[in-house]
Amino acid sequence: MALAAKLKELRIKHKKSLQEVADEVRASKAHIWDLETGKSKNPSLELLVKLAKCFKVSVADLVGENPTSKGDEPQIQAMYRELKELTPKDREAIQMMMDHLKDRKNGG
Repeated sequence: MALAAKLKELRIKHKKSLQEVADEVRASKAHIWDLETGKSKNPSLELLVKLAKCFKVSVADLVGENPTSKGDEPQIQAMYRELKELTPKDREAIQMMMDHLKDRKNGG
């Protein structure tokens, strides 16, 4: 799950307003909104730690990188980590294969 969706899910689950979260992590309401809507995609580690503490989750859970979480399958997360080690050309080849498989699945 993407950070934006996870933030919104956690905020609603904890019954907190945007302003309450912003106040707790000492950020602006607009910045929390931008994170929650995906307009801002690169929060500082310091902010991630504060958000994780606010929602009583680990940073790994917050950013969707915890292989023991109930979200993505561990195999998918492991594949993602391994992709980072490949060259850009190899990642491009894999992207083309994934696009082909998605097209085939969708009848294209």
